[in-house]
Amino acid sequence: MDATAIAALVEEAAKKSGLLWVRATGRGHRAQPLWQIWHDGAIYVVTGGVEQPAPEGLADRAFVTLRSKDKRSRLLTIEADVEAVDPDTDEWSEVTPLLVAKRLNLPDGEAAPERWRSECVVYRLRPTGDVVETPDEPTTSSHAAAPPPTPARTRVPRPLHLRGRPRRSRGWRSGA
Repeated sequence: MDATAIAALVEEAAKKSGLLWVRATGRGHRAQPLWQIWHDGAIYVVTGGVEQPAPEGLADRAFVTLRSKDKRSRLLTIEADVEAVDPDTDEWSEVTPLLVAKRLNLPDGEAAPERWRSECVVYRLRPTGDVVETPDEPTTSSHAAAPPPTPARTRVPRPLHLRGRPRRSRGWRSGA
């Protein structure tokens, strides 16, 4: 696919789907689902506070996986530049009403932008044009992440009824 087709596909997928997966660049990072809006050629997400947590290691670049709205399958994965939007800019005042309109079940309604200003971060993810995966050329890896380390254990002795019948003593068979 050429660059204009990719750009159109990114825009269409981001406009139609309210959810995408974001993973920080580098090894060992896990993709995380985030609700988002598409505005003026970029993706905007709100993280922190009582909102969704930011993916671990999110810095200046990230991988963004967009899904199909119809089938909810992985459509394409792109690289994006990540920048925090400063709350004192015109961009903040332009984007936050759009984010409020898209956000479901806000605990504080129209006062959310003030809460976001104090305890959250609004990120702008602008596509770089680098494409990792397209519908024409999907990746062949499983995309499965290793489970996170945990001290929990699940190994316990099997219940008595799974061990089989208890052995009888040999003295019983010999008639002793």
